Amino acid sequence: MKDYLFIFLRGVAMGAADVVPGVSGGTIAFISGIYDRLLAAIAACTPDKLLWLLRGRFADTWRAVDGPFLVTLLAGILCSILSLARLITYALEHHGVLVWSFFFGLILVSVYLVGREIKRWNAWTIMAAVAGTLFAYLITVAAPLSLSVTPLNLFFGGAIAICAMILPGISGSFILLLLGLYTGVLHAVKNLEFGLLGLFALGCVAGLLSFARLLSWLLSHARNITLAFLTGLLVGSLNKVWPWKETLTWRTNSHGEQVPLTEANLWPQQYSQLVGEPSLWQAGLALMVLGVVLVLLLEWWGRRTAA
Repeated sequence: MKDYLFIFLRGVAMGAADVVPGVSGGTIAFISGIYDRLLAAIAACTPDKLLWLLRGRFADTWRAVDGPFLVTLLAGILCSILSLARLITYALEHHGVLVWSFFFGLILVSVYLVGREIKRWNAWTIMAAVAGTLFAYLITVAAPLSLSVTPLNLFFGGAIAICAMILPGISGSFILLLLGLYTGVLHAVKNLEFGLLGLFALGCVAGLLSFARLLSWLLSHARNITLAFLTGLLVGSLNKVWPWKETLTWRTNSHGEQVPLTEANLWPQQYSQLVGEPSLWQAGLALMVLGVVLVLLLEWWGRRTAA
């Protein structure tokens, strides 16, 4: 029970991260020591397991897909999303600088933790890290689309976003934001619109089962290069989570609200001058340090429980 309580709490942390556009639940899974186990469990969910179920081999299927682990982790993620969606939406709206400062520290130290797992640096790993950095950076500066919240868009949006959610450094929420579906999905979560959420979940399942097998294979056969690419993703994503930004253009979302479209990063002093609001850089710096410390503690805890 103690082990599964810790798995549930990891799921809670992953769910909280996935709600924030720019932060990935995959980062939490990696630094808490369950990333490889998560990918292996998802990759084990193959079509032949469905045949096992149809033949009544329930116990074999449950063991093969690491059922207790997956169900416990998923329960933590869902509980976190359902309970924290309103809180995080409020915090981002009213205390955005402080929230982004905390997550900036979290991702910054994750660069070190993921990069540390690379056993040997060479030309290939360096190129993979640079490619990952450029890929993540280009995603963070891409102009959002304005897709309508239709069943088809929700299905494919879920399939794309879930692939990002299990990659450290790329946020599934941010992918939804780029597609123009983030507000619609969050609104469905807060209002428990189970029809829309069901379509989104089906897309997530389809994307997850296909992408997790590929990523698990890459980590088994080209681990150093894959980890270098993932490290680059984290570095490139720092552009998105920098706390002090100036909104350059705005857009109207599906609810008629004005939300930022393109933003530029600023230094805290520039932020005060151009935006006209206090930079709160001391509190922001303290929260960055807090994020670093919490991640190091989480990583230590993950190694200790794994041992």
